Amino acid sequence: MASTALEACQWTVAALARHTPATISILLQVHDRLRCVAATGAWQVFSTVPPKTGIVGRVYASGEPATVADVTTDPDYLPVRPDVTTELCVPVLDPAGRPIGVLDLQWGDPVELGPWRETAERLAARLGARITALGGPPAESRSEKLLRHAAAMTSAPTDWDLMTAAITAARDVSTLSAAVLVLAGRRGARLGAPTSAPGELEARIRAELTEAGAVPLGRLIARAHRHGAAYTLGEAGHPPTDDYLPLSRAGARTLVAVPVGPPDSGGVLLVADERLLRPDPTTVNLMELLAGQAWTCLDRLRTLARLREQASSDPLTGLRHTGPFGQRIATATPGRTALLAIDVDGFKDVNDTYGHQAGDRLLVGLARALEEALRHGDELYRIGGDEFVAVIEVNRPEEAVRIAERLTEAARRTGRTISVGVALPRPGESAELTLRRADQALYAVKRHGRDGVRLAAA
Repeated sequence: MASTALEACQWTVAALARHTPATISILLQVHDRLRCVAATGAWQVFSTVPPKTGIVGRVYASGEPATVADVTTDPDYLPVRPDVTTELCVPVLDPAGRPIGVLDLQWGDPVELGPWRETAERLAARLGARITALGGPPAESRSEKLLRHAAAMTSAPTDWDLMTAAITAARDVSTLSAAVLVLAGRRGARLGAPTSAPGELEARIRAELTEAGAVPLGRLIARAHRHGAAYTLGEAGHPPTDDYLPLSRAGARTLVAVPVGPPDSGGVLLVADERLLRPDPTTVNLMELLAGQAWTCLDRLRTLARLREQASSDPLTGLRHTGPFGQRIATATPGRTALLAIDVDGFKDVNDTYGHQAGDRLLVGLARALEEALRHGDELYRIGGDEFVAVIEVNRPEEAVRIAERLTEAARRTGRTISVGVALPRPGESAELTLRRADQALYAVKRHGRDGVRLAAA
């Protein structure tokens, strides 16, 4: 007579409770956990149980019943009542023999387990067949899905992971087949990172939006932030506005568009489907909540990235400083990684004559000139007042000397000169000792008139 799987479980528990004082519970698989959907005989029960946890998790994973005469001897026992001594747990199987849940009974008084096991197995088999006939275990509600995905977004370690989690959540919670994030940026609007496996409609939407370019993407963002969330009614014969033509060309017939974050730095979440559907206002509300959570997480990741960058960068020149430099030279390759110790000639005179502001301007301009003279992949650090170090990868010492000479030429074009000492790590030599040899070569340049390069002895 039960019309839902939940009713079938509740009536099963109620019927059993008339014949035994046991603590009775039925747990069904919902997403990746066992969820208690019916219970009796305990002051408190476990609402959900993670996979393979407890005797119930063990039975579900194995598909085999468990009869535990003394729960104190079973390390998997999950206590629900202080007086429990015995537990009987049997799998609830679908007609194909696959576990979809468990039926669990726990007693505090002596009980003959043999007959109860036979009864429980027969009852679980009938219950499994009835649940399957009613469409299977109850699904997560959309609110539960949203909370689960919110947790995944909160723990995302990178922008890409966050966008993937947000797009996956949008598809799952809305039940629509495609989702795309469009984000504002200093160089114009752009598509967010793709998911790991976009479907056909999502791939077509991404292709159409990419071809459309930054200006139409910007209009989509502006529209969402000017007017708020919008959705189609699933009615044929009504053409889309110009802003949505790329989505229509991609095959989207149902669309929910939700603003994300602030207008100047946020974006828009587009959730679409090829079918003519009619999203209800609750779906749109859930998408708005999802977009708000996604932006909060994205803003947090960007803030943390800025703080890390500030912590590892020289505030004057923007170059990385001693902390990252120490990590980099610790990975120096003997014979291949060259350290270039650089010192600005006559810097103290500039400070003493023209003041520290003039000295700061000199350092900033020189840092930019040296960066431009280095190759792609070479790294420049500021490790002291007027002291810099470049870390470069070379095939021969002569190549390092040529790059050092390029740096001196770049410095001359700014109206200043520098002295450069070059050293390559020896086998077994610490990075600190290599840098010391580069410094010694630099001071040799200073002693011989400055404005030059010297290679430390191999």
